[in-house]
Amino acid sequence: MSICSPNGAVYRIPREFPGWKGTKLVVALAQGTPWLLVVRADLPAKQGDLSAIKGLRLRAGKGPVEALKQMTIRAGILPGRDFEILVDLPETRGRDVSFGVSAARALEAGLIDGFWGNALGAETVVESCAGKILIDVRRGDDPADVRHFSLAALATTDTYLERNPAGVEAGVRAIVKAQRMLRADPSLAQKIGQGKFPPDSAELIVRTIQRDVEFYDPVITEEAVANMNAFAQTIGYLAGPVPYDQVVDVRFRQCWTQP
Repeated sequence: MSICSPNGAVYRIPREFPGWKGTKLVVALAQGTPWLLVVRADLPAKQGDLSAIKGLRLRAGKGPVEALKQMTIRAGILPGRDFEILVDLPETRGRDVSFGVSAARALEAGLIDGFWGNALGAETVVESCAGKILIDVRRGDDPADVRHFSLAALATTDTYLERNPAGVEAGVRAIVKAQRMLRADPSLAQKIGQGKFPPDSAELIVRTIQRDVEFYDPVITEEAVANMNAFAQTIGYLAGPVPYDQVVDVRFRQCWTQP
């Protein structure tokens, strides 16, 4: 097994590794819960007004949907009673089609009123003028502590860490270097994107990175782990608190801040 990246759904790891046994986080890719709530552009709702989702049909991925549910419940808005959630399944949209692209198409076609997705999916519908951002939890639109539910991070198994610690350290240092470069010049992403994506997609990626670059911080704090584990407990993924050093491989902390 090699290194894996949960891409925002780090809180789900205890489902595969109960109690965080057998795996560790080694570096953060981006801080905070990375999903935004996007709604139809024609809805007369201002950003931050979560009550505007009442009566709407929203779409969310199978993993991120738990954060959406907890966010609305904490605001006194109940899924199923006050609004409808359609859970996205890869087998129904095709595994070669991203959730963001699929949800954006559904919103543009009027099949849904909004979706809970990542920044790239949100940027897609904002660019097309089909939708607008209603809730951006990392920027304070959450009704409680939703912004601390999760983060994007790199994780690997204890077995791989024992077998190849030098390789993991090299990977961590490469990520930290890339984050610093993007914070200094987000347009660097375009040079990479142009070689892998159509021109319009590459431009979209650059705008997304420019928007979120402030969150590209490699540090995994004890507070972040405690908040993430508390959320995992709330939704039944974790039985109880787990110490920081059982979640994070502390050997790599020095890599997060060294030049």
